[in-house]
Parts: sequence; C-alpha cells; structure tokens
Amino acid sequence: MGAPVTATEPAPRPSAPKPDRYAWIALANTTAAIFMASLDGSIVIIALPAIFRGINLDPLSAGNITYLLWMIMGYRLVQAVLVVNLGKLGDMFGRVKMYNAGFVVFTVASVLLSFDPYHGTRGALWLIGWRFLQAIGGSMLMANSAAILTDAFPAERRGFALGTNQIAALAGMFIGLVAGGLLAAWDWRAVFWINVPVGVFGTIWAYLMLRDNGVRRRSRIDWWGNITFALGLGSILVGTTYGIQPYHGDSMGWESPVVLGELIGGAAMLAVFGVIETRIAEPMFRLSLFKIREFTAGNLAGLLISIARGGIQFMLIIWLQGIWLPLHGYTYEQTPLWAGIFLLPMTAGFLVSGPVSGILSDRFGSRGIATSGTAVFAASFIALMLLPVNFPYWAFAVLIAVNGVGSGMFASPNSSSIMGSVPASDRGAASGMRSTFQNSGTAVSIGVVFTLMIAGLSSSLPSTLSGGLVKLGVPQSIAHQVATLPPVSSLFASVLGVNPIQHLLAPSGVLAKLPVASQRALTGREFFPSLLSGPFHSGLIVVFGVSAGLSLLAGLASLLRGKRQSAQSLP
Repeated sequence: MGAPVTATEPAPRPSAPKPDRYAWIALANTTAAIFMASLDGSIVIIALPAIFRGINLDPLSAGNITYLLWMIMGYRLVQAVLVVNLGKLGDMFGRVKMYNAGFVVFTVASVLLSFDPYHGTRGALWLIGWRFLQAIGGSMLMANSAAILTDAFPAERRGFALGTNQIAALAGMFIGLVAGGLLAAWDWRAVFWINVPVGVFGTIWAYLMLRDNGVRRRSRIDWWGNITFALGLGSILVGTTYGIQPYHGDSMGWESPVVLGELIGGAAMLAVFGVIETRIAEPMFRLSLFKIREFTAGNLAGLLISIARGGIQFMLIIWLQGIWLPLHGYTYEQTPLWAGIFLLPMTAGFLVSGPVSGILSDRFGSRGIATSGTAVFAASFIALMLLPVNFPYWAFAVLIAVNGVGSGMFASPNSSSIMGSVPASDRGAASGMRSTFQNSGTAVSIGVVFTLMIAGLSSSLPSTLSGGLVKLGVPQSIAHQVATLPPVSSLFASVLGVNPIQHLLAPSGVLAKLPVASQRALTGREFFPSLLSGPFHSGLIVVFGVSAGLSLLAGLASLLRGKRQSAQSLP
C-alpha cells in the first residue's frame, strides 16, 4: 500500500509589504506641501475684501472687475497649464529636485506677495504677477508629489498614501476659506505670511530627507509640444475667464470677438499639439498612456468630477454670504468668515472618507469604491436641489457633509488607480496629466457655473429688483438703470462681503436723498437677500442638476476602468 495521502492546507495569504521609514517621511512631507499649495488656492477668496481694502482698490467699479477675476482664477489657470510640463521634467531630471525647487519658488513668491509696495491698480498687478509665480511653485509640488509617493510605497499600500495626499489637497481648499477669514481679520498680508514658515521648514526637510529612488527617463525637451499646449489650454482658460465678464451692455462676454477668438484659437492650438505629440519620438504629453484603459477612464472620471465640483464652492459661498447669513442676523462684513465656518462639514466629510476609501481600495480595488463615491456625490446635489433657500442649517450641514464624503470616496481610489496603472518611468508625466485634468476641470467649472447662474439671474432679477427699489422710493429711471446692470457685480459683491444694493446705488447718490426708513431698508440685511432668493434658487437648481448629471457620467467612466492590470512598458 502506498503512503497515506494527507490533506494539504491552503497556503496563507501573504501579507502586504509594509512601507519603510522613508515612505512615511515622503507621505508627511508631500501631504504638507499639497495642503499648503491647495490652501493658497482658496485662502485668498475669503481674504479678497481685506486685500483690496489694503491696496485701496474697489474691485467692483468699472474696469476693475478684471483684477478680481484674475486674483480668483489666475492661480488655478497657471497650475492647469504648467503642471503636466513640470511632471515630465521631473521624469527627466529628478522628481525630488523639481519638488524641492517648487518649495523654494512657492516660499519666495509668498514673501514677495506680502510686501506689495503699491496701491490701486499697480498694487493689484503686483499681487497678480507674484501669484503667477506662486502658482508655478505650487505646480512643481503638485506635479511631482504623487510620483514621489508612488515610488516610495509598495503597490498594496499606494491607495492609502495617494488618498491621504489627495484629501489634503481637497481639505486645503475648504480650510483655506476659514483661515482666510481669520487671518484677514488681523492683516491681509497674513494670508501670505502663513506659507513662509511651512515653506522654509518643508524645503529644508525635503532637501535633507527625500531621495530620487524612481526610474528616470532621459529624453529631450519637447519644445513645440510645450509651447502649443501652453498656448492652447491657456487661451481656452483665459477665454473662459473673460466670458463671464460683461461685454457692451450684455451680462456676459461669450459673444465678444476676443473671447470667441481665444476659445476657437485655443482649441485649434490643442489640435496642433495633438498632431505634434503623435509625430515625435519623445513627446511631453505621452498620448500612448491613454492606451491604458484604467488611466484613461480614471482621468475622464476625474475631469468630470472636477467640473461638477469646482464652481460649486462659489455658489455655496454666495448662497451663504448673499442670502442665508444676512437673513440670520449677520452683517455683510461678517459673512466671509462665517461662510467658511459653516462650510466646515464638507471638509469633515473629505477628511473622514478620503483615507478610509484609500485603505479599502488597496484591499478591494478602486473601481467599486470610486464609482460608489460618484453616486453619493450625485445624490448630494439632487438633495441640495430640494433644500429651500432659507434652509434649516442642520439639513444643509448634513448634505454638504455627504457631498464631502462622496468626493473623498472618489478621489483616493481614483488617484491610486491612475498612478498605479502606468510604468514607473512615466509616473511624473502621469501625475502631471492627472493634475492638469483636475485643475482644468476646476477652472472650466467656475466659468460654466457662473454662466448658468448669470443667465438665470439675467432673466428674472432685473424686474424683481426694479420693482423692489421703486416701492422704497427710488426713482423709476434710476431703479431701471440699477436693475439692468450685469448681475455678476451683485454676485461678486456678495463674495466680497459688500451690500450689493448700497454698492449699486452709490454712483447715483440717490440713497442719501431717500427717507431714513427707506435707507435702512435698502441697506439692511433683508432687502437684497429677499429679492435674490427666488431668482438665485432657480439658478441653483440648474447648477446642481448639471453637477449631478456630470457626477453620474463620471460614475459611468469609473465603471469602464475595468479590473487593475499590471502596467506594462509602453512604446
């Protein structure tokens, strides 16, 4: 008889390799850097009233709204255009070198911003110019941080690391709203000073502790690709910025020959860029990466989510500052700070769901969790459509927290999926391409959301505002003139913590001639919010509906990513 057959027990599942000490150092440093760079993208929004008062410039007067828009949009525009180039340069010359240089550039620009020696338009140009430099430094950090983390962490733990990094970026956007209000109440320069100690410490820390342990690809700089990409994307984003400004009596400038030329010319330049990238041996934008299903689907989903999310921040701020806070006893001067505070549940949602979803994606894969996040995200927008304008705060807080949870559920697994799908030698370029889609989507979203809202207000606000002004004694001719002014001024007045009615009536001088009771009513906390509530809510329903639709499309794109496969070397 043969030897007895013994049942063999299944081999235990091997445990995932643990990150070493260097991996945690890389995570801590890059998370601090990304948080700082993202914080600065939003901290200025709430501090704008104090900044413009500090340089003695009225951003809402004729001809000055351009400075306001460039202070808001310029930072993200520069990041969208440059981040992919800087990621590619990181692949060529060293990701840590580019990352360290980004810390230095960002810190120097922050110092220069705080020492604005001018006032008026020259002071505004000084700030806008150095914000561009600051955005270049932030782009160098963002373009290379994900690649550094991907190099440092084993594949089984990458979702947690990239998720933590991504949530730091999203959390920075909303924490900046609170920080901007607190710091601006002390001194407007403090919104730039806060970067200096973090930047100095981070620069020294990164220089001493980070190392280039990734695969470096030696190649030539794609000059024509860089030039055509920057001109094409930059032209489209600049056209979007000017498209929401008034033009020759119209509420927006989309019919302006300059805007149309920028949009059409930018699209044509990007088409030329695409042709160039397919015909050179060492392209800047590796179109061959789009042959990877997971990479393409993840970036498409990320772009759609960015468009759905980017401009919503402004709508929520205007909703709070222009309507809800004044109706609940807050003065217009107090609203910027409190708007940031009341949006904190959204940040809490990010911070809770982001790291958790990253850990879960490491174990169960990215597709299911990221797709579920888009569904939660879409559901929050649908629920916000049902909320009355003068809502109970607990309901608003719950819904924006759910919105944050959905965004966090998507962001971490999606980033891990994108970065884990590409060959090691292309991680810098892939990180830059991912950030480009995200930043471009955010910039486009602001244009889309303001366009939808301004179009809605233009159809109903003038008659409502004119009738309300006449009832309180404003002459018919002046009421009509004020009511037909572009609504973008009223929207930005709310963002700046300024009473829109007081601002609109100031040029005519009629306010001082009215009875005291009428003056108090017009400049009080209820007149404009009550008039704006109906038209604004109609616009909100359209905006939230579009965001919900884009979120569902992002979910479909996320489903199409398929199961993860090992990245292979691409031609």
